[in-house]
Amino acid sequence: MSRLFRFDPMWESHPLRDRYDVVVIGAGVHGLATAYYLARRGITDVAVLEKGYLGSGNSGRNTAILRANYRTPEAIPFYAESLALYEELSDDLDYNLLFSQQGHLTLAHTEASINGLRVRAEANRVMGVRSRIIGPAEIGRMVPALDTSSAPRYPIMAALYHAPGGIIRHDAVVWGYAHQASQLGVEVHAHTEVLDLGLQAGRIATVHTNRGTIKTGAVVNATSGWCSLIAAMAGVELPIVSHPLQACVTEPMEPLLDKVIVSANLHVYVNQTPRGEFVIGAEIDPYPSYHLGSTLPTLKSMAFHALELFPDLHQVKVLRQWGGICDMTPDYSPIIDEHPEVGGFFMDVGWGTYGFKAGPAGGKCLAELIATGRTPELIRPFRLTRFHENRLVGEKASAAVSH
Repeated sequence: MSRLFRFDPMWESHPLRDRYDVVVIGAGVHGLATAYYLARRGITDVAVLEKGYLGSGNSGRNTAILRANYRTPEAIPFYAESLALYEELSDDLDYNLLFSQQGHLTLAHTEASINGLRVRAEANRVMGVRSRIIGPAEIGRMVPALDTSSAPRYPIMAALYHAPGGIIRHDAVVWGYAHQASQLGVEVHAHTEVLDLGLQAGRIATVHTNRGTIKTGAVVNATSGWCSLIAAMAGVELPIVSHPLQACVTEPMEPLLDKVIVSANLHVYVNQTPRGEFVIGAEIDPYPSYHLGSTLPTLKSMAFHALELFPDLHQVKVLRQWGGICDMTPDYSPIIDEHPEVGGFFMDVGWGTYGFKAGPAGGKCLAELIATGRTPELIRPFRLTRFHENRLVGEKASAAVSH
């Protein structure tokens, strides 16, 4: 009997060797993107280590929103480059990532919020990113299900419309990067936990795992949520605090929403998946923790504010709720750098709530740094030393809410 289906593995399985040129810790979008772009440069003696399954961290726990409408002149071109890479990524990886550039609306309910959006709109325009301010009438035409009347407690006064923004299937991004990296010769090792890092003469020398010790000259810390713990293994202290972030998803509905909706004042964001589920997210929890569970007060807050925006959801059931871990830096911007005092220790960390959007650009730029020893201009502002040089990249204003 002929086989109707093929079940070829997405990536090859390998025994863990005792030496690699580069060891990437974390098989989320950033770690796998780094490995993939290294392989594209001909550096294939690379091992990607993941203590769980691929994408089990924040790459599988985020709400998969993509955008480039940031505020600072350092961040806008970086996220614009990442969005441009996402636009071509399905073809690049030969894998359907279900990318939908449906548009992104950041709502304003106060005069102060409108002023903040005006600053972002102008900064976006100057840097070549499509964003503009629109009023309630145009918002209502774009999203008829949104309550743009004067009835809500906080009526919608305006929005920043970012046409290139959208959503993507986050699992597919992880699978696509892993598949192509494996095809190019990278080894992907799931269920391989890093226990310690060894240094010799001020440089990375070994990686100790639950499956044995690896000799290497380069380690990439791409462990969203746990980057401080990995850094401490190398004797590095990072200016990062980790906070939980929660979201939920509803039962499927008929198509009702084809835009990403964000409200900074209500601390909620909403989008509808191709399967009809509404994805609803909140602000980060106010306390530092590594807790991945969910809480009833956060669910109540998400539901309450989502109903303020979309009254038609009042009878929709929530299917599940989950949490992830966000690594927050003092200026809400990432750290992409080789540590200045520990040679061979590379960092792609501190993404806060922006990490998934930045995966392609972060991985590509870090791969260039590892391969050439030169810091690409796009990530130069995100060096670790900026905290000592008073060169902070204050990006909190563009967070709006944690998405």
